[in-house]
Amino acid sequence: MTYQAQKDVYSVTTDQVTQTADFVIVDTGCANLSSVKFAVERLGYAIVISDDIKTIKNAKKVILPGVGTARHAMENIRAKGLVATLQRLTQPVLGFCLGMQLMARSSVEGANSNSDDQIIECLGVIPTDVRPLDAKSLRLPHMGWNTLSQVESHPVFNGINVGDYFYFVHSFAAPVSEYTVARCQYGSEFSAAIAKDNFIGCQFHPERSSDLGSKIIKNFLEM
Repeated sequence: MTYQAQKDVYSVTTDQVTQTADFVIVDTGCANLSSVKFAVERLGYAIVISDDIKTIKNAKKVILPGVGTARHAMENIRAKGLVATLQRLTQPVLGFCLGMQLMARSSVEGANSNSDDQIIECLGVIPTDVRPLDAKSLRLPHMGWNTLSQVESHPVFNGINVGDYFYFVHSFAAPVSEYTVARCQYGSEFSAAIAKDNFIGCQFHPERSSDLGSKIIKNFLEM
């Protein structure tokens, strides 16, 4: 099945779902929407994929997924008229990988080197900036299983410990800051998760991180 076919199957419009869906995956036009949906459904929860503003606003929990570049994802979000809606959400919001990076103020991922426009403005709900991962002599992208080197107290990380393995695929990262709630080491230390208020993002892919990834998703849905 092509990505467009998958998107047609799993995207939800106002006509297809009520405005009171408990759990919603934001349709950012990224390619891992169905894998996130399946990961939630394996836990026994119903969830919809939608770019409908009312559906997103009325959800109890919102997941912001992402695979691709910040530039492309933000172009999609702006085209769908979702920027203000996402910025103003007050319910818990969990970002996966690029979805986490979109919560930052800015990113240089996908910046046009032939243009003066080197900074991509993101949602700005967590005041940090995404920059190229300083992998030293290690290969990029950082792809595969890696351990958390630090984990702070947060409901999403209940039962998660230092040394637990999660699946990463990225070449850009948020630096360690006051908003860091988990760290990872790959050449240098970076934020494996960031959080502020009702927003939390994981640089790794919970939907691809086996039982521990499922635990994070379940923690979030039950917060």
